[in-house]
Amino acid sequence: MRSAYEFGSLSTPKENQQLGALLSQCFNAPLNYWSLYFSHIGFENFRVIRHAGQIIGGLGIYQMGQWFGGESVPTAGLAAVGIAPEHRGKGVAVELLSHTLKELSYQGIPLSTLYASTQRVYRKVGYEQAGVRCRLELPTEGIGMSERTQPMHPVASVCQEVFESLYRQQARQTNGNLERNQAIWGQVVQPPNAEVVYAYLVGEQFQPQGYIIFTQGQESQMVIRDWAALTPGAAQRLWTFLADQSSMLKKVLWHGSTLDPLLLLLPEQNYQVTRLEHWLMRVVDVPKALSMRGYPIGVEAELHLAVQDELLYENNDRFVLIVSEGKGEVTRGGRGDLQLDVRGLAPLYTGLFTPQQLQFTGDIEATDDALATAAQLFVGAQPWMPDFF
Repeated sequence: MRSAYEFGSLSTPKENQQLGALLSQCFNAPLNYWSLYFSHIGFENFRVIRHAGQIIGGLGIYQMGQWFGGESVPTAGLAAVGIAPEHRGKGVAVELLSHTLKELSYQGIPLSTLYASTQRVYRKVGYEQAGVRCRLELPTEGIGMSERTQPMHPVASVCQEVFESLYRQQARQTNGNLERNQAIWGQVVQPPNAEVVYAYLVGEQFQPQGYIIFTQGQESQMVIRDWAALTPGAAQRLWTFLADQSSMLKKVLWHGSTLDPLLLLLPEQNYQVTRLEHWLMRVVDVPKALSMRGYPIGVEAELHLAVQDELLYENNDRFVLIVSEGKGEVTRGGRGDLQLDVRGLAPLYTGLFTPQQLQFTGDIEATDDALATAAQLFVGAQPWMPDFF
């Protein structure tokens, strides 16, 4: 039976206005905000769903990457997913997401990542919790660091090229940090409001070892928009820089991870996690996703998986993952020693939960040998990202 809905791209300036009005209502944002937002992401990267010729929902797609095991894996970041209020509860969101995922699969995009206002609808199409984003606060007077060996140089925050290499070197050592595109970098260095953005490099000006980008908000607080440190000395210098602002700024806020090694350098663990949220991931192309991420050097292993995927049938198969010298190679077939739904694959892939934990929740059925092998392959630090989209 033919669907009552039509999926597609924005086709006219009038449709741009229709989607902007719809999303303004969904997210309680000013109507003039969406014109900038559309141009920021690119009109060609929006998808809509229509009923009787009228737009009743839409979303935007960020084309970027995420770091896993030291390798950047292409991902489609979904954002601004909105459905007209009178059409909610009818399965429209699932229809919109299903068509979007099928398009991404056709394009060969391995992963899709998003922040969810509600997890249930996204889980219906194969997304699952895959990493964290934390909001942390710390009194500047409680930092207690005094390492000023390295110089700090003020720079213009809009010159993002100065920061890109440093960010990338740090991001590739994590699981989950974005391989940022220009739209995401724009959010970091040029906030949409009238805040003044300050930026400093750490170390020698032509060979810096870190940076910090921040604003000075209300209530005597500093808000770190982004920072990176490639050496212990750079990290200690950044903490000292923050401590040196204690006479004027009483509190520093930033987004990060609860297990960030930067926190281990503090003499006292007197920071607070004031908010914790999970981002969700969907494995869109199983063999490509498994073969493109990195794996621990020195581990030589073979893992036989059986994946169930009711939406993207190309994933509904058995796969053999062979890992050698940090690289993965995937072929179809094998014994299917580790069985899981595509939802359960996301937190295994990122390392948010161990195979044993996912077995406990019922997301994995596996032999003891397969569990042990998977634990070797998907080991790593807590997956997280500082960015929101």
